Amino acid sequence: MFAVVPALRVNRVNDQPFRPEGRHVLYWMIASRRTRWSFGLQHAMNRAAEMGKPLIVLEALRIGYRWASPRVHRFIIDGMHDNQARFADTNIAYHPYVEPAAGHGKGLLQALAADACCVVTDEFPCFFLPKMVAAAGAKLTVACEQIDGNGLLPLRVADKTFAAAVHFRRFLQRELPRHLEAMPKDDPLTRAHELQPATIPSAISERWPAVPLAVLDGSDHSFLAGLAIDQEVPPVPFAGGEAAGRSAIEVFMRKKLSHYPEARNQPEQDVASGFSPYLHFGHISVHDVVSRIFRRDGWTLDKLGTRPTGSREGWWGLSPESEAFIDELVTWREVGYNFCFTRPDDYDQWESLPEWAKKSLDKHIDDDRPVLYDRKALEAGRTYDALWNAAQRQLVVEGRIHNYLRMLWAKKVLEWSETPRDALATLIELNNRWSIDGRDPNSYSGIFWCFGRYDRPWPPERNIYGIIRTMSSDNTAKKVKVKGYIQRWLRPGLL
Repeated sequence: MFAVVPALRVNRVNDQPFRPEGRHVLYWMIASRRTRWSFGLQHAMNRAAEMGKPLIVLEALRIGYRWASPRVHRFIIDGMHDNQARFADTNIAYHPYVEPAAGHGKGLLQALAADACCVVTDEFPCFFLPKMVAAAGAKLTVACEQIDGNGLLPLRVADKTFAAAVHFRRFLQRELPRHLEAMPKDDPLTRAHELQPATIPSAISERWPAVPLAVLDGSDHSFLAGLAIDQEVPPVPFAGGEAAGRSAIEVFMRKKLSHYPEARNQPEQDVASGFSPYLHFGHISVHDVVSRIFRRDGWTLDKLGTRPTGSREGWWGLSPESEAFIDELVTWREVGYNFCFTRPDDYDQWESLPEWAKKSLDKHIDDDRPVLYDRKALEAGRTYDALWNAAQRQLVVEGRIHNYLRMLWAKKVLEWSETPRDALATLIELNNRWSIDGRDPNSYSGIFWCFGRYDRPWPPERNIYGIIRTMSSDNTAKKVKVKGYIQRWLRPGLL
Protein backbone atom coordinates (compact mmCIF):
# COMPACT_ATOMS: atom_id res chain seq x y z
CA MET A 1 0.00 0.00 0.00
CA PHE A 2 1.36 3.38 -0.99
CA ALA A 3 1.37 6.17 1.65
CA VAL A 4 -1.93 8.03 1.61
CA VAL A 5 -1.90 11.83 1.31
CA PRO A 6 -3.92 13.60 4.06
CA ALA A 7 -7.50 14.18 2.93
CA LEU A 8 -7.31 17.89 3.77
CA ARG A 9 -4.66 18.27 1.06
CA VAL A 10 -6.72 16.53 -1.66
CA ASN A 11 -9.41 18.71 -3.24
CA ARG A 12 -11.69 18.14 -6.20
CA VAL A 13 -11.50 20.62 -9.06
CA ASN A 14 -14.61 19.33 -10.84
CA ASP A 15 -17.50 16.92 -10.38
CA GLN A 16 -16.60 14.57 -13.21
CA PRO A 17 -16.31 10.82 -12.51
CA PHE A 18 -13.24 8.68 -12.06
CA ARG A 19 -12.84 6.27 -14.98
CA PRO A 20 -11.24 3.00 -13.85
CA GLU A 21 -11.40 1.80 -17.43
CA GLY A 22 -9.02 4.56 -18.57
CA ARG A 23 -5.57 3.75 -19.90
CA HIS A 24 -3.49 5.75 -17.41
CA VAL A 25 -3.47 8.24 -14.56
CA LEU A 26 -2.25 11.73 -15.49
CA TYR A 27 -0.26 13.95 -13.14
CA TRP A 28 -0.24 17.53 -14.45
CA MET A 29 2.80 18.99 -12.66
CA ILE A 30 2.41 22.78 -12.45
CA ALA A 31 3.65 23.98 -9.03
CA SER A 32 5.39 21.16 -7.15
CA ARG A 33 7.95 20.72 -9.93
CA ARG A 34 10.00 18.05 -8.15
CA THR A 35 10.21 14.32 -7.58
CA ARG A 36 11.00 14.29 -3.85
CA TRP A 37 8.90 15.33 -0.85
CA SER A 38 5.92 15.83 -3.14
CA PHE A 39 2.38 15.18 -2.00
CA GLY A 40 1.25 15.70 -5.60
CA LEU A 41 3.45 13.01 -7.12
CA GLN A 42 2.76 10.75 -4.16
CA HIS A 43 -1.01 11.05 -4.63
CA ALA A 44 -0.77 10.49 -8.38
CA MET A 45 1.25 7.33 -7.76
CA ASN A 46 -1.37 6.22 -5.24
CA ARG A 47 -4.15 6.66 -7.80
CA ALA A 48 -2.19 4.72 -10.41
CA ALA A 49 -1.50 1.90 -7.95
CA GLU A 50 -5.14 1.75 -6.81
CA MET A 51 -6.38 1.45 -10.38
CA GLY A 52 -3.57 -0.77 -11.61
CA LYS A 53 -2.76 1.70 -14.38
CA PRO A 54 0.41 3.41 -15.66
CA LEU A 55 1.26 6.97 -14.61
CA ILE A 56 2.07 9.76 -17.05
CA VAL A 57 3.56 13.03 -15.77
CA LEU A 58 3.03 16.15 -17.89
CA GLU A 59 5.15 19.18 -17.04
CA ALA A 60 4.29 21.96 -19.46
CA LEU A 61 5.39 25.56 -19.84
CA ARG A 62 3.43 28.01 -21.96
CA ILE A 63 4.46 31.47 -23.08
CA GLY A 64 1.24 33.44 -23.00
CA TYR A 65 1.35 34.66 -19.42
CA ARG A 66 2.34 38.01 -17.97
CA TRP A 67 6.04 38.54 -17.17
CA ALA A 68 7.15 35.49 -19.14
CA SER A 69 10.87 35.84 -19.83
CA PRO A 70 14.06 33.80 -20.41
CA ARG A 71 14.69 34.32 -16.68
CA VAL A 72 11.58 32.41 -15.65
CA HIS A 73 11.71 29.93 -18.52
CA ARG A 74 15.34 28.92 -17.97
CA PHE A 75 14.80 28.35 -14.27
CA ILE A 76 11.79 26.12 -14.91
CA ILE A 77 13.54 24.28 -17.74
CA ASP A 78 16.47 23.57 -15.42
CA GLY A 79 13.93 21.80 -13.24
CA MET A 80 12.60 19.87 -16.23
CA HIS A 81 16.11 18.68 -16.95
CA ASP A 82 16.44 17.31 -13.42
CA ASN A 83 12.99 15.74 -13.54
CA GLN A 84 13.68 14.01 -16.81
CA ALA A 85 16.81 12.46 -15.34
CA ARG A 86 14.91 11.33 -12.25
CA PHE A 87 12.03 9.76 -14.19
CA ALA A 88 14.33 8.04 -16.69
CA ASP A 89 14.51 4.29 -16.21
CA THR A 90 11.38 4.27 -14.03
CA ASN A 91 7.97 2.95 -15.00
CA ILE A 92 6.60 6.52 -15.01
CA ALA A 93 6.44 8.30 -18.37
CA TYR A 94 7.50 11.94 -18.17
CA HIS A 95 6.62 14.51 -20.86
CA PRO A 96 8.35 17.91 -20.60
CA TYR A 97 6.70 20.32 -23.00
CA VAL A 98 7.68 23.94 -23.69
CA GLU A 99 5.34 25.85 -25.95
CA PRO A 100 7.24 27.15 -29.01
CA ALA A 101 4.53 29.66 -29.95
CA ALA A 102 1.44 31.07 -28.29
CA GLY A 103 -1.44 28.62 -28.50
CA HIS A 104 0.67 25.68 -29.69
CA GLY A 105 0.05 23.78 -26.47
CA LYS A 106 -3.71 24.18 -26.66
CA GLY A 107 -5.43 20.83 -26.34
CA LEU A 108 -2.46 18.94 -24.89
CA LEU A 109 -3.93 18.48 -21.43
CA GLN A 110 -7.33 17.48 -22.79
CA ALA A 111 -5.72 15.00 -25.19
CA LEU A 112 -3.83 13.24 -22.41
CA ALA A 113 -6.86 13.41 -20.12
CA ALA A 114 -9.15 11.87 -22.75
CA ASP A 115 -7.81 8.41 -21.96
CA ALA A 116 -7.11 9.04 -18.28
CA CYS A 117 -8.69 7.42 -15.25
CA CYS A 118 -8.27 10.76 -13.48
CA VAL A 119 -6.11 13.88 -13.49
CA VAL A 120 -4.03 14.96 -10.50
CA THR A 121 -2.49 18.43 -10.34
CA ASP A 122 -0.91 20.86 -7.88
CA GLU A 123 -2.61 23.61 -5.93
CA PHE A 124 -0.95 27.04 -5.75
CA PRO A 125 -2.95 30.02 -4.42
CA CYS A 126 -1.36 32.79 -6.47
CA PHE A 127 -0.74 34.29 -9.90
CA PHE A 128 -2.70 32.75 -12.81
CA LEU A 129 -2.56 29.16 -11.57
CA PRO A 130 -5.86 29.02 -9.61
CA LYS A 131 -7.85 30.31 -12.58
CA MET A 132 -5.94 28.07 -14.99
CA VAL A 133 -6.71 24.96 -12.93
CA ALA A 134 -10.37 25.91 -12.52
CA ALA A 135 -10.77 26.54 -16.25
CA ALA A 136 -9.03 23.29 -17.15
CA GLY A 137 -11.09 21.31 -14.68
CA ALA A 138 -14.30 22.69 -16.16
CA LYS A 139 -13.30 21.42 -19.61
CA LEU A 140 -12.22 17.95 -18.55
CA THR A 141 -14.62 15.01 -18.73
CA VAL A 142 -12.80 13.07 -16.02
CA ALA A 143 -12.21 13.69 -12.31
CA CYS A 144 -9.54 16.25 -11.53
CA GLU A 145 -7.94 16.62 -8.09
CA GLN A 146 -5.55 19.31 -6.91
CA ILE A 147 -3.05 18.57 -4.17
CA ASP A 148 -1.94 21.12 -1.60
CA GLY A 149 1.77 20.67 -0.99
CA ASN A 150 2.45 24.34 -0.25
CA GLY A 151 3.42 24.32 3.41
CA LEU A 152 3.54 22.49 6.71
CA LEU A 153 0.02 23.68 7.42
CA PRO A 154 -2.61 22.73 4.83
CA LEU A 155 -4.25 25.78 3.28
CA ARG A 156 -7.74 24.72 4.35
CA VAL A 157 -6.95 24.45 8.04
CA ALA A 158 -7.61 28.19 8.40
CA ASP A 159 -10.89 29.73 7.27
CA LYS A 160 -9.90 33.36 7.86
CA THR A 161 -7.25 35.87 6.87
CA PHE A 162 -4.75 36.77 9.56
CA ALA A 163 -3.96 40.45 10.05
CA ALA A 164 -0.69 39.94 11.93
CA ALA A 165 2.05 37.33 12.02
CA VAL A 166 1.66 36.87 15.77
CA HIS A 167 -1.99 35.87 15.30
CA PHE A 168 -1.08 33.39 12.60
CA ARG A 169 1.83 32.09 14.65
CA ARG A 170 -0.47 31.41 17.59
CA PHE A 171 -2.92 29.62 15.27
CA LEU A 172 -0.10 27.62 13.71
CA GLN A 173 1.22 26.57 17.11
CA ARG A 174 -2.22 25.28 18.02
CA GLU A 175 -2.94 23.44 14.75
CA LEU A 176 0.42 22.32 13.41
CA PRO A 177 1.39 19.41 15.71
CA ARG A 178 -1.14 17.00 14.20
CA HIS A 179 0.03 17.82 10.67
CA LEU A 180 3.71 17.21 11.40
CA GLU A 181 3.00 13.50 11.65
CA ALA A 182 1.88 13.37 8.01
CA MET A 183 4.93 14.35 5.99
CA PRO A 184 5.34 13.52 2.29
CA LYS A 185 7.68 10.70 1.39
CA ASP A 186 11.26 11.80 0.84
CA ASP A 187 11.55 9.85 -2.42
CA PRO A 188 8.33 8.32 -3.76
CA LEU A 189 10.14 7.17 -6.91
CA THR A 190 11.71 4.32 -4.95
CA ARG A 191 8.37 2.57 -5.45
CA ALA A 192 7.83 3.53 -9.08
CA HIS A 193 8.78 0.00 -10.12
CA GLU A 194 5.53 -1.20 -8.55
CA LEU A 195 3.48 0.71 -11.13
CA GLN A 196 2.55 -0.50 -14.58
CA PRO A 197 5.04 0.69 -17.25
CA ALA A 198 3.87 3.85 -19.00
CA THR A 199 4.64 5.38 -22.39
CA ILE A 200 3.69 8.68 -23.99
CA PRO A 201 1.18 8.03 -26.81
CA SER A 202 2.73 8.61 -30.22
CA ALA A 203 -0.09 10.98 -31.18
CA ILE A 204 0.92 13.21 -28.27
CA SER A 205 4.64 13.10 -29.03
CA GLU A 206 4.04 13.97 -32.68
CA ARG A 207 1.59 16.83 -32.09
CA TRP A 208 3.25 18.21 -28.94
CA PRO A 209 6.85 16.95 -28.94
CA ALA A 210 8.90 16.95 -25.76
CA VAL A 211 11.42 19.76 -25.47
CA PRO A 212 14.77 18.62 -26.92
CA LEU A 213 17.56 17.56 -24.58
CA ALA A 214 19.78 20.39 -25.89
CA VAL A 215 17.21 22.89 -24.60
CA LEU A 216 16.87 21.09 -21.29
CA ASP A 217 20.61 21.02 -20.61
CA GLY A 218 21.11 24.59 -21.80
CA SER A 219 23.44 23.84 -24.71
CA ASP A 220 20.91 25.21 -27.23
CA HIS A 221 20.54 28.94 -26.58
CA SER A 222 18.61 29.69 -29.76
CA PHE A 223 15.35 28.13 -28.56
CA LEU A 224 14.76 30.58 -25.71
CA ALA A 225 16.00 33.49 -27.81
CA GLY A 226 13.36 32.74 -30.41
CA LEU A 227 10.38 32.72 -28.07
CA ALA A 228 7.88 35.58 -27.94
CA ILE A 229 8.68 36.41 -24.31
CA ASP A 230 10.33 39.39 -22.60
CA GLN A 231 13.84 39.02 -24.03
CA GLU A 232 15.12 42.00 -22.02
CA VAL A 233 15.07 39.88 -18.84
CA PRO A 234 17.90 37.32 -19.15
CA PRO A 235 18.37 34.17 -17.06
CA VAL A 236 19.80 34.50 -13.57
CA PRO A 237 23.45 33.50 -13.03
CA PHE A 238 22.57 30.41 -11.00
CA ALA A 239 20.77 27.21 -11.87
CA GLY A 240 17.22 26.24 -11.11
CA GLY A 241 15.94 22.74 -10.54
CA GLU A 242 15.70 20.16 -7.81
CA ALA A 243 19.41 19.33 -7.80
CA ALA A 244 20.47 22.97 -7.37
CA GLY A 245 17.78 23.50 -4.76
CA ARG A 246 18.88 20.51 -2.72
CA SER A 247 22.47 21.68 -3.00
CA ALA A 248 21.41 25.08 -1.61
CA ILE A 249 19.81 23.31 1.35
CA GLU A 250 22.99 21.35 2.04
CA VAL A 251 25.19 24.47 1.87
CA PHE A 252 22.87 26.39 4.16
CA MET A 253 22.70 23.61 6.72
CA ARG A 254 26.46 23.09 6.70
CA LYS A 255 27.79 26.65 6.48
CA LYS A 256 25.13 29.26 7.16
CA LEU A 257 22.47 28.20 9.64
CA SER A 258 24.70 28.53 12.71
CA HIS A 259 25.32 32.20 11.83
CA TYR A 260 21.76 33.01 10.80
CA PRO A 261 20.40 34.90 13.86
CA GLU A 262 23.17 37.49 14.09
CA ALA A 263 24.10 37.84 10.41
CA ARG A 264 20.90 37.39 8.39
CA ASN A 265 20.32 41.16 8.10
CA GLN A 266 23.88 41.90 6.97
CA PRO A 267 23.98 42.40 3.17
CA GLU A 268 27.73 41.82 3.07
CA GLN A 269 27.51 38.44 4.81
CA ASP A 270 26.14 35.60 2.74
CA VAL A 271 24.03 33.72 5.27
CA ALA A 272 20.62 34.03 3.60
CA SER A 273 19.33 30.62 2.58
CA GLY A 274 18.64 31.42 -1.07
CA PHE A 275 15.72 28.99 -0.95
CA SER A 276 13.03 31.37 -2.13
CA PRO A 277 13.19 30.74 -5.91
CA TYR A 278 13.41 26.98 -5.41
CA LEU A 279 10.42 27.03 -3.09
CA HIS A 280 8.52 29.29 -5.48
CA PHE A 281 8.90 26.96 -8.44
CA GLY A 282 8.41 23.88 -6.29
CA HIS A 283 11.92 22.55 -6.91
CA ILE A 284 12.30 21.96 -3.17
CA SER A 285 9.78 21.40 -0.39
CA VAL A 286 9.51 23.13 2.97
CA HIS A 287 9.01 19.65 4.42
CA ASP A 288 12.48 18.66 3.21
CA VAL A 289 14.11 21.73 4.78
CA VAL A 290 12.28 21.34 8.09
CA SER A 291 13.02 17.62 8.31
CA ARG A 292 16.74 18.35 7.96
CA ILE A 293 16.58 20.95 10.70
CA PHE A 294 14.78 18.44 12.92
CA ARG A 295 17.48 15.84 12.30
CA ARG A 296 20.27 18.37 12.90
CA ASP A 297 18.83 19.33 16.29
CA GLY A 298 17.81 15.82 17.33
CA TRP A 299 14.22 17.04 17.49
CA THR A 300 11.19 14.91 18.33
CA LEU A 301 7.51 15.82 18.39
CA ASP A 302 7.36 15.82 22.18
CA LYS A 303 9.68 18.84 22.28
CA LEU A 304 6.98 21.16 20.93
CA GLY A 305 5.57 23.71 23.34
CA THR A 306 2.21 22.81 24.88
CA ARG A 307 0.74 26.34 24.84
CA PRO A 308 0.19 28.40 21.66
CA THR A 309 1.69 31.66 22.90
CA GLY A 310 2.49 33.15 19.50
CA SER A 311 6.08 33.67 20.63
CA ARG A 312 8.79 33.60 17.98
CA GLU A 313 11.17 31.71 20.26
CA GLY A 314 10.95 28.60 22.38
CA TRP A 315 7.84 26.86 21.06
CA TRP A 316 9.62 24.56 18.61
CA GLY A 317 12.13 23.27 21.12
CA LEU A 318 14.94 23.79 18.62
CA SER A 319 18.29 25.57 18.80
CA PRO A 320 18.13 29.41 18.68
CA GLU A 321 19.42 29.56 15.12
CA SER A 322 16.93 26.94 13.94
CA GLU A 323 14.04 28.72 15.66
CA ALA A 324 15.03 32.03 14.05
CA PHE A 325 15.16 30.50 10.59
CA ILE A 326 12.08 28.35 10.91
CA ASP A 327 10.00 31.38 11.90
CA GLU A 328 10.88 32.93 8.56
CA LEU A 329 10.48 29.70 6.62
CA VAL A 330 7.19 28.64 8.17
CA THR A 331 5.40 31.51 9.91
CA TRP A 332 6.18 34.34 7.52
CA ARG A 333 6.03 32.20 4.41
CA GLU A 334 2.77 30.49 5.22
CA VAL A 335 0.94 33.59 6.48
CA GLY A 336 1.42 34.92 2.94
CA TYR A 337 -0.07 31.76 1.47
CA ASN A 338 -2.98 32.13 3.86
CA PHE A 339 -3.63 35.66 2.59
CA CYS A 340 -3.62 34.67 -1.08
CA PHE A 341 -5.79 31.62 -0.44
CA THR A 342 -8.42 33.44 1.63
CA ARG A 343 -8.35 36.68 -0.42
CA PRO A 344 -8.04 35.34 -3.99
CA ASP A 345 -9.66 38.35 -5.64
CA ASP A 346 -7.66 41.18 -4.09
CA TYR A 347 -4.45 39.88 -2.44
CA ASP A 348 -2.51 41.97 -4.98
CA GLN A 349 -4.76 45.04 -4.83
CA TRP A 350 -4.61 48.32 -2.87
CA GLU A 351 -8.00 47.50 -1.36
CA SER A 352 -6.53 44.56 0.57
CA LEU A 353 -4.46 46.85 2.81
CA PRO A 354 -5.61 47.49 6.40
CA GLU A 355 -8.05 50.36 6.70
CA TRP A 356 -5.75 52.34 9.01
CA ALA A 357 -2.93 52.11 6.44
CA LYS A 358 -5.06 53.19 3.48
CA LYS A 359 -6.52 56.06 5.47
CA SER A 360 -3.13 57.29 6.60
CA LEU A 361 -1.48 57.04 3.17
CA ASP A 362 -4.43 58.76 1.50
CA LYS A 363 -4.30 61.55 4.10
CA HIS A 364 -0.75 62.35 2.94
CA ILE A 365 -1.30 61.84 -0.77
CA ASP A 366 -0.71 65.54 -1.50
CA ASP A 367 2.50 65.81 0.53
CA ASP A 368 5.54 67.11 -1.29
CA ARG A 369 7.80 64.35 -2.59
CA PRO A 370 11.57 64.96 -2.62
CA VAL A 371 11.74 63.79 -6.22
CA LEU A 372 9.61 61.76 -8.61
CA TYR A 373 11.06 58.94 -10.70
CA ASP A 374 9.26 57.19 -13.53
CA ARG A 375 9.35 53.42 -13.83
CA LYS A 376 12.05 53.47 -16.49
CA ALA A 377 14.45 55.43 -14.26
CA LEU A 378 13.76 53.15 -11.31
CA GLU A 379 14.22 50.02 -13.39
CA ALA A 380 17.61 51.29 -14.52
CA GLY A 381 18.63 52.18 -10.95
CA ARG A 382 19.09 55.86 -11.74
CA THR A 383 18.23 57.65 -8.50
CA TYR A 384 20.17 59.86 -6.11
CA ASP A 385 20.30 57.01 -3.55
CA ALA A 386 23.34 54.77 -4.05
CA LEU A 387 22.12 52.03 -1.71
CA TRP A 388 18.76 51.85 -3.47
CA ASN A 389 20.46 51.76 -6.87
CA ALA A 390 22.67 48.89 -5.68
CA ALA A 391 19.64 46.90 -4.54
CA GLN A 392 17.92 47.49 -7.87
CA ARG A 393 21.07 46.42 -9.73
CA GLN A 394 21.15 43.20 -7.73
CA LEU A 395 17.52 42.59 -8.69
CA VAL A 396 18.22 43.13 -12.39
CA VAL A 397 21.38 41.01 -12.46
CA GLU A 398 20.66 38.26 -9.92
CA GLY A 399 16.88 38.28 -9.84
CA ARG A 400 16.84 38.89 -6.09
CA ILE A 401 17.59 41.50 -3.42
CA HIS A 402 19.06 40.88 0.01
CA ASN A 403 16.09 40.33 2.35
CA TYR A 404 16.77 43.31 4.61
CA LEU A 405 17.38 45.72 1.74
CA ARG A 406 14.24 44.55 -0.05
CA MET A 407 12.21 46.40 2.60
CA LEU A 408 14.14 49.63 2.07
CA TRP A 409 13.84 49.16 -1.69
CA ALA A 410 10.06 49.17 -1.49
CA LYS A 411 9.78 51.96 1.08
CA LYS A 412 11.78 54.40 -1.05
CA VAL A 413 9.55 53.88 -4.08
CA LEU A 414 6.66 55.10 -1.93
CA GLU A 415 8.58 58.37 -1.45
CA TRP A 416 9.41 58.72 -5.14
CA SER A 417 5.94 58.05 -6.60
CA GLU A 418 3.16 60.51 -7.21
CA THR A 419 0.67 58.47 -5.18
CA PRO A 420 0.84 55.38 -2.95
CA ARG A 421 -1.20 53.47 -5.53
CA ASP A 422 1.34 54.35 -8.20
CA ALA A 423 4.12 53.14 -5.92
CA LEU A 424 2.35 49.84 -5.34
CA ALA A 425 1.82 49.26 -9.05
CA THR A 426 5.47 50.10 -9.79
CA LEU A 427 6.79 47.73 -7.14
CA ILE A 428 4.63 44.85 -8.32
CA GLU A 429 5.78 45.42 -11.89
CA LEU A 430 9.48 45.68 -11.00
CA ASN A 431 9.36 42.67 -8.69
CA ASN A 432 7.33 40.39 -10.93
CA ARG A 433 9.33 41.24 -14.01
CA TRP A 434 12.83 40.94 -12.54
CA SER A 435 12.65 38.84 -9.40
CA ILE A 436 13.11 35.12 -9.98
CA ASP A 437 10.85 34.50 -6.97
CA GLY A 438 8.27 37.08 -7.99
CA ARG A 439 4.59 36.29 -8.64
CA ASP A 440 4.51 34.51 -5.29
CA PRO A 441 2.54 34.91 -2.04
CA ASN A 442 5.77 35.92 -0.29
CA SER A 443 6.47 38.58 -2.93
CA TYR A 444 3.13 40.18 -2.22
CA SER A 445 3.63 39.86 1.53
CA GLY A 446 6.94 41.69 1.29
CA ILE A 447 5.66 44.49 -0.91
CA PHE A 448 2.39 45.00 0.94
CA TRP A 449 4.13 44.88 4.33
CA CYS A 450 5.83 48.13 3.31
CA PHE A 451 2.35 49.64 3.00
CA GLY A 452 1.08 48.30 6.35
CA ARG A 453 0.02 44.68 5.81
CA TYR A 454 0.89 42.57 8.87
CA ASP A 455 2.25 45.72 10.54
CA ARG A 456 0.87 48.25 13.02
CA PRO A 457 0.69 52.06 13.11
CA TRP A 458 4.01 53.77 13.85
CA PRO A 459 3.26 57.28 15.17
CA PRO A 460 4.07 60.13 15.08
CA GLU A 461 2.80 61.03 11.62
CA ARG A 462 5.44 61.78 9.01
CA ASN A 463 5.47 63.31 5.60
CA ILE A 464 4.25 60.93 2.85
CA TYR A 465 4.23 57.88 5.17
CA GLY A 466 1.71 59.08 7.70
CA ILE A 467 1.83 56.41 10.40
CA ILE A 468 3.31 53.74 8.12
CA ARG A 469 6.70 52.49 9.33
CA THR A 470 9.53 54.40 7.64
CA MET A 471 12.99 53.32 6.52
CA SER A 472 15.84 55.39 5.18
CA SER A 473 19.15 54.56 3.54
CA ASP A 474 21.05 56.64 6.10
CA ASN A 475 19.55 54.75 9.04
CA THR A 476 20.01 51.42 7.27
CA ALA A 477 23.71 52.21 6.77
CA LYS A 478 23.98 52.83 10.53
CA LYS A 479 22.42 49.47 11.37
CA VAL A 480 24.14 47.22 8.84
CA LYS A 481 27.31 47.38 6.75
CA VAL A 482 26.53 48.39 3.18
CA LYS A 483 29.70 50.01 1.77
CA GLY A 484 30.97 46.79 0.23
CA TYR A 485 27.50 45.94 -1.03
CA ILE A 486 27.24 49.29 -2.82
CA GLN A 487 30.69 48.93 -4.32
CA ARG A 488 29.89 45.46 -5.58
CA TRP A 489 26.63 46.30 -7.29
CA LEU A 490 27.51 49.74 -8.63
CA ARG A 491 30.87 48.78 -10.09
CA PRO A 492 31.40 49.97 -13.68
CA GLY A 493 30.56 47.54 -16.43
CA LEU A 494 28.16 45.44 -14.37
CA LEU A 495 25.22 46.06 -16.72
